[in-house]
Amino acid sequence: MASPDKDLVPVLDKDGVRLTVDDAIATVTLTNPAKRNAQSPALWRALTEAGRQLPGSVRVVVLRAEGKSFSAGLDRQAFTPEGFDGEPSFIDLARGGDAELDATIAEYQEAFTWWRRSDIVSVAAVQGHAIGAGFQLALACDLRVVADDVQFAMRETSLGLVPDLTGTHPLVGLVGYARALEICVTGRFVTADEAVHTGLANVAVPADQLDDTVRDLVSAVLAAPRDAVVETKALLRGAQDRTYEAQRAAERQSQARRLRDLAGVGD
Repeated sequence: MASPDKDLVPVLDKDGVRLTVDDAIATVTLTNPAKRNAQSPALWRALTEAGRQLPGSVRVVVLRAEGKSFSAGLDRQAFTPEGFDGEPSFIDLARGGDAELDATIAEYQEAFTWWRRSDIVSVAAVQGHAIGAGFQLALACDLRVVADDVQFAMRETSLGLVPDLTGTHPLVGLVGYARALEICVTGRFVTADEAVHTGLANVAVPADQLDDTVRDLVSAVLAAPRDAVVETKALLRGAQDRTYEAQRAAERQSQARRLRDLAGVGD
């Protein structure tokens, strides 16, 4: 992909992650194409930091990656006895106590949680391979625009592990339990056509149109008033956990807030 944020001064640029901000639009770019944007604990901490550094003006966050692959998943160095410099290896973590292991995984997960905050809409632009942690990072976003060469795969189960970077919840919500189970336990590739057909992706386009398509989608999101978008996102996000009647009540409450705001009437 090209670099639409290359002329902007980075707010953050470290450990394979670059954050730039252009008024209401923030762009988070994975910047290690030589390693197919393989992920590490340092990268996850940088992603978490990017979320914390978003200015209040930001309404849309675009997640993209340099090179031919979005992310090939976890850097296999994590499975070596040496692990990463300055980091406990996964073998060391496995030998630790349950509380320590749980806290470490929870810290890793923070890189994947902030993308669904109610005050922003996040859009993943995905090309090439999005494997394991790469698949889960794309799933962390609200919307996914994919290139026609995209290949999603959840390979954790094939390695004797489970997907633990927050991807299971959105995956089941998007494609249903049976298909999610089949995708995870077989580790097979999901192509662009299937991704769109099953709801994993909003749209698939030729790779050379990915940036322009994302730009058009972002413009459409920004065309709606911010407060209405925030309320609508919160309403939809909570729908799966509410009964039909509870959702009706939530709609009434949200609409009452919008009408009062538009009329300039306080609560």
